[in-house]
Amino acid sequence: MAESASNGTSSGGAPGRTRVALVFGGQSTEHEISCLTAACVAGAIDTDRFEVHGIGIAKSGTWHRMELADVEALRTDDGTLPALGDDAPCAALIRRPDGVVMAGVEDDRLVDPVGVDVALVLLHGAYGEDGTIQGQFEMLGLPYVGSGVAASAVGMDKHLMKVALAAAGMPIGPYEVLLPGQWVSDPVACCDRVAARLRFPVFVKPARGGSSVGIVRVTDPSGLADAIAYAHRFDPKVVVEEGFVKAREVECAVLGPRERAGLPRTSRPGEIVVHTDDAFYDYEAKYLPKSGEVDLRVPAELDEAVEARVRELAAGSFEAIGAEGLARVDTFVTADGEVVVNEVNTMPGFTQLSMFPSLWQASGIDYRSLITDLLDQALGREVGVIR
Repeated sequence: MAESASNGTSSGGAPGRTRVALVFGGQSTEHEISCLTAACVAGAIDTDRFEVHGIGIAKSGTWHRMELADVEALRTDDGTLPALGDDAPCAALIRRPDGVVMAGVEDDRLVDPVGVDVALVLLHGAYGEDGTIQGQFEMLGLPYVGSGVAASAVGMDKHLMKVALAAAGMPIGPYEVLLPGQWVSDPVACCDRVAARLRFPVFVKPARGGSSVGIVRVTDPSGLADAIAYAHRFDPKVVVEEGFVKAREVECAVLGPRERAGLPRTSRPGEIVVHTDDAFYDYEAKYLPKSGEVDLRVPAELDEAVEARVRELAAGSFEAIGAEGLARVDTFVTADGEVVVNEVNTMPGFTQLSMFPSLWQASGIDYRSLITDLLDQALGREVGVIR
């Protein structure tokens, strides 16, 4: 596929440019964040090298064909995040003997087909970050940015992620998993187990979610049942994590190797400092912050040994779940300098102000170059096998 990108223009397209399907939106609770990310990427991608074709997935699950200018227009307006409706033309991806084609759909006809060489997946959450769409791209034989099927699924599930990290020797914090049947059969016993095994405060989380959606900070056992019920609105499996009091929240960005046999690359770490009373970096603090609530300190002020440890664990965690392309590894740094891995995000926030691009900016890779790096990685990897 990479060869056809450089040499051909089958099914339309401009000579010499790699044809990119920019896939965003989706059915998850992070739909709006994905749209905002797509607008940022559309405005920054190197159009001298890449010919971009938008595929916006509405909350209904319908795929829509979108022009680059329309994707760029998906910006935050008066504190409201962008979302997709079902008014744009429908789209489909089709595998043919000469490669993958994206076409519009009008009634029962496919129209205006154009070849695509690689998918830039900007989907967060369910059906986009969890291995499902990655499996579709594998079946199509279409290279795509980011982790494969298995790593995406493990990275999406906080329970399975912790199992993989612990098996690889990564330091993780205490946690409990509440399976759906356990909660239905005896919710009191579930709350008692959490209260007996974990110190408060705790964080109650949907096992498979992101952007802090559905997460509740609980300071004593009396609040557990309501918090678990709330998390169940987003996922029937719930993870409860012991909070780290007075620990620093430090994040490190990871890129896959430039060469296939190389090692993951790590950025300078950054720190999230939240000034709200509960010190919780929730959805609004991430994407609709009020002035003075949150500071993103890039790079973080860390001792050399601590920074080295954060970067070592970030690379190790990336490899532990089999990640590819990109990831953001979130850690806690305790008062005595111990580093604990919190989670690995295989499709981190990717707006120009998000932590992942900011960390690479501080490490010498600007936003446009970061997009190019990810596309080059995707074009250099084998597809058509389940990874």
